[in-house]
Amino acid sequence: MRKILFIAYHFPPAGGGGVQRSLKFVKYLPDFGYLPVVLTIEAPDDRRWTPKDQALMDEVPQQVKIHRVSIPDEVHVPGKLERAAREFLGMRSRFGKVWMERVIEAGSRIAAEEKPDLIFVTMSPFDGADAAAEISRRSGIPWVADLRDPWALDEFQLHRTRWHRELEKFQMAKALESAALVIMNTPESARRVKESLPRLKDRNVVSLTNGYDASDFAGEVEPIGGGKFNIVHSGYFHAESGLVEQAKQRQYRLLGRTVPGVERLPRSHYFLLKALEEWLAESPGIIDTVRVHCVGVLSAADQRLIDQSPAKPLFSCSGYLNHAECLRYVRGADLLFLPMHKMPPGMKAGLVPGKTYEYMAAGRPVLATLPESDARDFLGKAGTGVFAAPGDVAGMLAALKQQYSSWQAGQSACHWNADYVRQFERRNLTQDLARFLDPIR
Repeated sequence: MRKILFIAYHFPPAGGGGVQRSLKFVKYLPDFGYLPVVLTIEAPDDRRWTPKDQALMDEVPQQVKIHRVSIPDEVHVPGKLERAAREFLGMRSRFGKVWMERVIEAGSRIAAEEKPDLIFVTMSPFDGADAAAEISRRSGIPWVADLRDPWALDEFQLHRTRWHRELEKFQMAKALESAALVIMNTPESARRVKESLPRLKDRNVVSLTNGYDASDFAGEVEPIGGGKFNIVHSGYFHAESGLVEQAKQRQYRLLGRTVPGVERLPRSHYFLLKALEEWLAESPGIIDTVRVHCVGVLSAADQRLIDQSPAKPLFSCSGYLNHAECLRYVRGADLLFLPMHKMPPGMKAGLVPGKTYEYMAAGRPVLATLPESDARDFLGKAGTGVFAAPGDVAGMLAALKQQYSSWQAGQSACHWNADYVRQFERRNLTQDLARFLDPIR
């Protein structure tokens, strides 16, 4: 069995969507000849993006060693002025610098003691790339970069100016150029790397998507019930950043803070609320038969939109639930909700929200307000997508009514292609990962 130093900031007992990729790779890699030695952060407290989910630790194989480094709380949450100054000057965040230093120190020690065959770093934080490259330089062990997000090629990412976006592209290419393998998590993001970063033209760049774990979907699940048409959204909304962008459109456009034509607000419940308000005005009786379940941590702005809406009585917001309980809602939904941002014409989104794969595995219809994207392609082939354009209130309302009518009639509202979806099963994806790693010596 080959040994692999597996560097991941997001790892149990932290919960949330960012943890799943790391956890499932570690869970299944031993089945394909790789024994991970994990290097991660000390168990985090319950921040918005790193809630605790202790149950996930049960999935880590007993033979896997876990090494943890600590980062002071004040480093995690810098002051606004410090953050702005560092971003403006193109410097690392203080958190990124400390994370990199701690990883280099601990990782170099672990590499000397464990003598792994490979170094694997999954990002973000993207400072992990420089850390892995330095451990590789010191030890002579090849390293692999796994990007859960497209880094500088992420059209949803906010930059200080367009110059800062170009600077980050340069930094990304420089950081990845010594990697033996670069793994992107969508086909579109892998294509962008090859097209946009000539410095990496000779690197081995592949796509390996996120997915779902079949064991999480075993057995029957009780419907959410209550005699209601249950709409479920799991995970995070991005209303706050979208509202700020909407209020500062001219500034953002002038400075090039976002990619021209990208609108962030549709990646939230903002337009769903508008559609529900119209539906409620037309059919007041749905107040007794429709429920929208928000399963996940809401920001103050997310909650305020609901509180100020006439559709508030339709909503049930649970806060963070552990992964198993979250999937109970996903599997028991009558309709799932998947919003994404708006893209300029002719440009394909480089992101696929992690929840997409578990939505597909649930076999439930998905109200998907998506631009052209891999996510839209996947849901279309899975047979579960009910599509509207991002921010298209009329299209969303029509889809809601159509799905509600099917539910009332007791009819199947989608044609699930389980055979197509099976390619996204985590064990199958980990087998693909092992095949990518096998030639690296």
